[in-house]
Amino acid sequence: MRWRLSIVLVAVLALGSFLLAQVSPDRLLNAQKEPHNWLTYSGSYMSQRHSPLTQITTANVKDLELKWVFQARWLDYYQATPLVVDGIMYTTQGNDVVALDATTGKIFWIYPYTPADVRLCCGRITRGLAILGDTLFLAAADAHLIAIDAKTGRPIWNRIVASGFGYSMTVAPLVIKDKVIVGTAGGEYGIRGFIAAYDAATGMEAWRFNTVPSPEEPGHETWGGGWEHGGGSIWVTGSYDPETNLTFWGVGNPGPDYNAETRPGDNLYTCSVVALDADTGKLRWHYQFTPADEFDWDAVQIPVLADISWKGQPRKVMLWANRNGFLYVLDRRTGEFLQATPIAKQNWNAGFDNGRPIRSPSAMPSRDGVLIYPGNQGATNWFSPSYSPRTGLFYVNVWENTHHIFARADQEYREGSNYTAGRLSTNYPGRGIGAGMRAVQRPNLRKEEENFGAVRAFDPHTGQWRWEYKQTDLTDAGILTTATDLLFTGGREGYFFALDARNGSLLWKIQLGGPTQNGPISYAVNGRQYVAVSVSNSLFVFGLR
Repeated sequence: MRWRLSIVLVAVLALGSFLLAQVSPDRLLNAQKEPHNWLTYSGSYMSQRHSPLTQITTANVKDLELKWVFQARWLDYYQATPLVVDGIMYTTQGNDVVALDATTGKIFWIYPYTPADVRLCCGRITRGLAILGDTLFLAAADAHLIAIDAKTGRPIWNRIVASGFGYSMTVAPLVIKDKVIVGTAGGEYGIRGFIAAYDAATGMEAWRFNTVPSPEEPGHETWGGGWEHGGGSIWVTGSYDPETNLTFWGVGNPGPDYNAETRPGDNLYTCSVVALDADTGKLRWHYQFTPADEFDWDAVQIPVLADISWKGQPRKVMLWANRNGFLYVLDRRTGEFLQATPIAKQNWNAGFDNGRPIRSPSAMPSRDGVLIYPGNQGATNWFSPSYSPRTGLFYVNVWENTHHIFARADQEYREGSNYTAGRLSTNYPGRGIGAGMRAVQRPNLRKEEENFGAVRAFDPHTGQWRWEYKQTDLTDAGILTTATDLLFTGGREGYFFALDARNGSLLWKIQLGGPTQNGPISYAVNGRQYVAVSVSNSLFVFGLR
């Protein structure tokens, strides 16, 4: 701990008269007018992961070179997206918060935070920070929300969001007006999830929306039982539409994961997108992607907002690449279902009835097991897609040809144990993981099938993909597009690369020695454009020669 405190003290002295420009609510609303900064987790409230910067082009991207590297004192993978505000980068290492010079990587300060010993699904991961004024906000792994002075790294306040067993947070907070919005993870341990907003100045709770409704709340009638441990985790940041004042969040799977016998019904609002009034948290509409889910298909993906021409008329839509294998187009004002088309091989869906999915008769879970495409990790997952207003295409990293055999099993909820009530395997019969255990292995395939990851570019109007860039291995990387028709992403093979966003041709790549598990960003300082990406446990920053 002594070295950490020393870094903080030295950094404060080094900053001297440094003054951070205030990040007002108006700046967040108009983030697209500040292309040199990266002010929110997804770049803007629209969550398009699209940079308007133009210095790096399809012609000169081959001249990118490494400018600096930040090696985290943390052995787990980075899943955080940095913020960049007026030449200062804010990121995390584990649950520590770090301020860096965005041009050199010099450390200004470190705020060290060691979460309490809580039961976690997937490590002490945080996906990033939020900022308002000169205050940063961290959603820590032990379900604490912490406000930190962006100038000095000193904590301002610390609030407990949830204290029950199994609750945690991995989400990057979302600031809207004077509120900080977060959600709770921990569905594998039988939590009952929620989304909550906190006053940015005081840390006091302003509103709460339960993703698994109680008997007094609408939607409870969709639970025939088991709602007390019904899951509904939140672990990826939502989006915001200022025109309607709606904030959109994806909700995780119901609990237990693989057996719906203890929770008959559709199990709202799990595996759904919920549209909440940003001031009050009141539900305005919802759409459920996978009712009564038994395949662990959390709808915890990024709601990407776009204004497009739909059947000849302007339409404000939401584009959603879902873990269940479909790309959805919804009206973001009303939640109206407009279209859904497959993004990878799937065998569970036989069509849609007024937007409600029709389960294929051959995809009904049983105690003997049923073969389902995609597998429990989905055809895509939490990693960010991108929408380019220039090309009009929607870009997704997909997993093709993955499957699992899902089998129901009996399990009572017991505090401290995974609560899944099923077996997950890749071979018949019963060679999978035992009841109550969570799968961590990579999905395998039959020998005649090829398992791969790919970047696919989709036309939102038809749902058909225009081009594909295929990788040998699967990928957990987000995607960044730019105003010069570049696309940046990575994968498990260790490469970070740039494609032509119009046709998918490879323009540049570099081997960085580890998997990419976050979304790249682009920013500029003093007129010079940079691209940053986290690979393994290091942050790499590139610029032109």
